[in-house]
Amino acid sequence: MEKLKLKDMIKYKSLSGIKYSPDGRNIGFILHEMDEANNKYLSNIYIYNLKNQKFFKLTSGNKEGNFIFKDDKTLLFSTIRDEEDKKRKEKGEKLTCYYEISIEGGEANKVFEILLDVSEIEIIDQDTFIVKALYDSYAPNLEGLTDEEKNKELEKIKEEKDYEVIDEIPFWQNGKGYSNKKRNRLYIFDKKSKTVKPITDEYTNVEKFKLNNDKSETVIIGNTFKDKMELGSKLYIYSIKENHLKDLSMKKTFNYSFADFLQEDIIFAGSDMDKFGINKNDHIYMTDKAGNNRILTDKNFDYSLKNSVGSDTRYGNYNNIKIDGGYLYFTTTEYDSSYINRIDKDGNHERVTKEKGAVDGFDLYEGNIVFIGLRENKLQELYEFKNNKETQLTKFNQWLVENKKLSTPEKITFETDDGIKIEGWVMKPIDFDDNKKYPGILNIHGGPKAAYGEVFFHEMQYWANEGYVVFFCNPRGSDGRGNEFADIRGKFGDVDYKDIMKFTDVVLDKHSCIDKNKLGVTGGSYGGFMTNWIIGQTDRFKTAASQRSISNWISKFNTTDIGYYFVEDQQASTPWKNMGKLWDQSPLKFADKVKTPTLFIHSEEDYRCWLAEGLQMFTALKYHGVESRLCLFRDENHELSRSGKPKHRIRRLKEITEWFDKYLK
Repeated sequence: MEKLKLKDMIKYKSLSGIKYSPDGRNIGFILHEMDEANNKYLSNIYIYNLKNQKFFKLTSGNKEGNFIFKDDKTLLFSTIRDEEDKKRKEKGEKLTCYYEISIEGGEANKVFEILLDVSEIEIIDQDTFIVKALYDSYAPNLEGLTDEEKNKELEKIKEEKDYEVIDEIPFWQNGKGYSNKKRNRLYIFDKKSKTVKPITDEYTNVEKFKLNNDKSETVIIGNTFKDKMELGSKLYIYSIKENHLKDLSMKKTFNYSFADFLQEDIIFAGSDMDKFGINKNDHIYMTDKAGNNRILTDKNFDYSLKNSVGSDTRYGNYNNIKIDGGYLYFTTTEYDSSYINRIDKDGNHERVTKEKGAVDGFDLYEGNIVFIGLRENKLQELYEFKNNKETQLTKFNQWLVENKKLSTPEKITFETDDGIKIEGWVMKPIDFDDNKKYPGILNIHGGPKAAYGEVFFHEMQYWANEGYVVFFCNPRGSDGRGNEFADIRGKFGDVDYKDIMKFTDVVLDKHSCIDKNKLGVTGGSYGGFMTNWIIGQTDRFKTAASQRSISNWISKFNTTDIGYYFVEDQQASTPWKNMGKLWDQSPLKFADKVKTPTLFIHSEEDYRCWLAEGLQMFTALKYHGVESRLCLFRDENHELSRSGKPKHRIRRLKEITEWFDKYLK
């Protein structure tokens, strides 16, 4: 077996978009691969036949990211293949083209187009569809115009690209750019007449929608605002036949995360955000069509309804909640793993899957489950859960475990001074020699409401192959342990910092192979904040790499896409209530104490932790004579390490590793 190399990530295959066919005989999914030469991702639809247990590649357009089953044998998916359609898109015309293809093979045929930027589509009947599409209040409507009139409007759009009008907050969104007066809006599309009819208004941003079984109604989650987006959302039911939208929302502020039809009623998930703020774990509820609500989950239910287990090997979109039969199936994060659960309308709840790891997306058919999973040191594969047994269906990434040397995380637990149990892990270097001393890297996850587990993490496996001991933990603030454990509002840099430092002490005490004088620290997002914080509080780390970080809570409040509500909630203050509190929790305040050589990694289009955050800390360290380096990535955002362009992801990891090598080897 050979060592894992930095560029091995180029060969990793990622899966997403898993769906059963209506008859339950086939599974459709998207397979994503990296194209290093052209610095992009290739995404195609695959079919897995459950009877013969074989899969095959269905499409070859390399950019198929979304599909639905039209019937047992036919898929409907969106793409741009025709050269004329490509030219129309390049000119700025809103256009989504839909193709059909048989799962038995053959050519894909274009069946219709919609003059909207569609992100989701569902079938109502043969000629009618419900679609979610991006609506721009300031963009001209090209529908019904002659070619000459259309070209004139497109020229105006081209001219306006040099300007951006902003009159609301948030005004931009990470990964999507400027979002001012842009909303995801619901429409009914008629294929015969080629017309669209809006269901929701121009100020409502539709987050989710689901059709009932007979396609007569849809339930909608949306947030309506004009000048400032407030926390919380609304729940609606729309009658397609009567063209009537009814508000079913709770009277108090409530944030809906999911809604669907369960028999004659509606099941939904959400939070009132009381006591624990925006990160409070959701509960599951039922409501009838008159708006009479009742809670299903027990008051002691205290897990987040999502997969928070981190990895840097995923790509694409994942469904982690679904109706099947009389149950709602959903994912929970519990300590270091995520599991599929189910609950019925009477509140009877049980965990379904038992294996440790991460469930990255699933679908169901008559109680049988297929899911995309991360298990042990394996990359993503397709799994079936049937008759209470889990079976791996694919081996797209089998070469990794068969041919590469990998380090297995070793679990460490300890108690804080106030008696709270903290979990962490240590990864020893490949070809470990008990008689040698090794440099160590402390890696801190983002969030903070996220979690590390024992699943595959490329950067950490690579560092272990390069001769580093890598250690990481889930301090207070992490997911998987309930609301109380995750709640560090107003205490960033306090209890979490103490947990991480004590974890470091425990690791060094238990692993004498680590050279205490050769320690590095790194992390991204919240982990970047904590890296910035650590170097201002202690000199125990010889070097640091701060990624997509936060340095100043005052500037973050007024600049990032979530700043004005995230900072107030998480830091328990605003610049006007108590600026001193925000400054006291800002790493920038302690920059004059820093002695640690630090690398900063930031993306120019990161609107979550805006570029100014990295620039401020870098400038402060340079001003105070600390050796520093800043590597900026153009045309990248907050997701650089997870879904950035292949060459950029390689360069990022190369920058960090070479920085550590310089000071630790």
